[in-house]
Amino acid sequence: MPTMPPSGLPEARQHRQVAESFGTDAARYDRARPRYPDALVRRIAAGLPGLPGLPGPDVPEVPEVLDVGCGTGIAARQFRAAGCRVLGVEPDARMADVARALGTEVDVARFEDWDPADRTFDAVVAGTAWHWIDPVAGAERAARALRPGGLLAPFWNVFRFPDDVADAVVGACRRALPDAPFDVTALTKGALDAYRQVCARAADGIRDAGGFDEPQQWRHDWERTYTRDAWLDQMPTLGAFTRIPPAALSDVLAGVGAAIDARGGSFTMGYATVALIAVRTETA
Repeated sequence: MPTMPPSGLPEARQHRQVAESFGTDAARYDRARPRYPDALVRRIAAGLPGLPGLPGPDVPEVPEVLDVGCGTGIAARQFRAAGCRVLGVEPDARMADVARALGTEVDVARFEDWDPADRTFDAVVAGTAWHWIDPVAGAERAARALRPGGLLAPFWNVFRFPDDVADAVVGACRRALPDAPFDVTALTKGALDAYRQVCARAADGIRDAGGFDEPQQWRHDWERTYTRDAWLDQMPTLGAFTRIPPAALSDVLAGVGAAIDARGGSFTMGYATVALIAVRTETA
């Protein structure tokens, strides 16, 4: 699933509408969205206890991972590549269809309503999705699904534009969207501060739910160089732009594209991937 709500934490109805808007172009979402740092995926996978009691001495332990808000399966595929078995939970059937086509098993449900039945997991992860979930109800559901010692690990990709590209995005949005329902400056220049609030809210939800040790934060910094076409392919998948009129979106993309052309046709985006890690206690 997608980026943080563009104007913070909106009312429930708007929140759900934005969350469910990403499936309108699920194939683009899967193609254009950045992956997560392999080092983070390996670090999470390395801490998993794996399956106990597998038959036969030569059968390796295979950690079981539940990917919440799995979208098109971007993070799920990375955890599978790291040696895990992954089940996704995704409320948007259009996104789930793409994930299944690319090899991820998916239950279509809102996580707060999803029933783990008798299934248990070594980790519950959520790639840029946990902010769409009630933080207390989500943590309670995760505790039910986790084995003792398992990890709850929501994480987010947070981008940091170069200043000149950020200014171009702000200018293009203000011209095309004078009444935009989101804070354009926060989108381009204040994302990391906003995500600190998201992480704090998620950590409070985990504490209030009980059943976990004190959450820890991990951070991985990295970069990605975008060509003009690559960034303009990704930009419509951001939550700020999934529901704006096509003509306005076209104007925004034209303005941003012109700015990228003016700096030579590419730019390097700084990313921080921020993870919140909590261990399920033995007494949960």
